[in-house]
Amino acid sequence: MAAKAPAFDVGDYVVYPKHGVGRVMELQNEEIAGMQLELYVLRFEKERMTLRVPTNKVESIGMRKLSSDKTLKEAMETLKGKPKVKRTMWSRRAQEYEAKINSGELVSIAEVTRDLFRPDDQPEQSYSERQIFEAASSRLARELAAMEKTDEPTALEKILEILREHAPQYYENDDDDKA
Repeated sequence: MAAKAPAFDVGDYVVYPKHGVGRVMELQNEEIAGMQLELYVLRFEKERMTLRVPTNKVESIGMRKLSSDKTLKEAMETLKGKPKVKRTMWSRRAQEYEAKINSGELVSIAEVTRDLFRPDDQPEQSYSERQIFEAASSRLARELAAMEKTDEPTALEKILEILREHAPQYYENDDDDKA
């Protein structure tokens, strides 16, 4: 098996689908169960977590570099769209939302953020809806912050501004389907 050049460098921000944005702290070589393994050491500041990922598992896990500017633009446009509210049971929708968040795909995470956003003048969300909304918006904000070299609260405020600006038109005209 030929050794490939590492896909990520120390200091790079990467997206690990189930945990969001982390930073490559170092590249380690370790012997585990008699095998030499090359590992990325990732640090997730928000969770205060360190993760070691074998370099040969990066693809199967879905670990990737930060999104492209084009993907970021698409995600921001997604936030401006009409929320899609499915009339299925909450438990099924919650599973779908969690799967989208854990996919690590920026546009899918933006869809969840848009669909679960509630303007201040709308009925209160349930606790579990709020939890999923916060998970999605936080994940989106962390990648936006890393890409724009800012912090998560600033990025989150930018996302919420877009939602506040575009959501009211969809809630005012709930009866007629103008999109």
